[in-house]
Amino acid sequence: MNETVTRALSGSVYIVLLVGCILHSELSFYILFGGFLGLTTFEFCKLVDLPKSIPAVFAVALFALFCDSTFYPFQDGIITSFTVLVSFKLLYSLFSTKEKTITNFEKWLYLIGYIIFPFVIITKIPFGLSGYNPKIIIGIFVLIWTNDTFAYLVGKSIGKHKLFERISPKKTIEGFIGGFVFTIIAGIIIAKYLLNTSNLTIWIGTAVLVSIFATLGDLIQSRFKRIAGVKDSGKIMPGHGGILDRLDSMIFVAPFIFLFYQILNYVS
Repeated sequence: MNETVTRALSGSVYIVLLVGCILHSELSFYILFGGFLGLTTFEFCKLVDLPKSIPAVFAVALFALFCDSTFYPFQDGIITSFTVLVSFKLLYSLFSTKEKTITNFEKWLYLIGYIIFPFVIITKIPFGLSGYNPKIIIGIFVLIWTNDTFAYLVGKSIGKHKLFERISPKKTIEGFIGGFVFTIIAGIIIAKYLLNTSNLTIWIGTAVLVSIFATLGDLIQSRFKRIAGVKDSGKIMPGHGGILDRLDSMIFVAPFIFLFYQILNYVS
């Protein structure tokens, strides 16, 4: 089968599964991301050379334990703070010019703070005063897809200056700016027509965070793959790679979006 057709089909299946489970119910949303976490943990452990089965079971168990905040009302702040700190450590490693191997301690630290806890945080994002609102999480995915698409299109069309050639030779500054602008436009459209709200500040802010931190998340995942000497984190999605390849932007940006929402809630 033609590679383009294969990529389109597997991508379509992924989107239908993702959107369908998010929209169907709160339970299907939890089950989907619990399953994604198990697969992502398996792929990450393969990248960093950790045992695969035990961490995958450990990850899903932690997810089941912490995703329901009803019984753990004070956990969100601790989990978010820990995850943000790990994210900044990853950013430090990304921008460091010193090449070094990942220690065993760092592997487990990243497994918890870069993989497991972000999935827990993702399950918190679509809940507000009115309960579960699937449109919020779908809106964030649309922003990520918009950023990726227009960064690629603009970069391919007029990109001349490399954004981070050492890690990702194809990304350009022009592509990043193009993705940034179109993601903000998409944020305004989502606020007005998907969420039916006149308060554009939240979604413009979300769009800015997505454009910046989703791009950084993609670069961090590229660094892990470069260290491992592989092109993709897995093969479960023909033409796209693994689940981690599809969710690397989401898992990195989610803690910052959740923190942003909590700050807005506190201020208001």
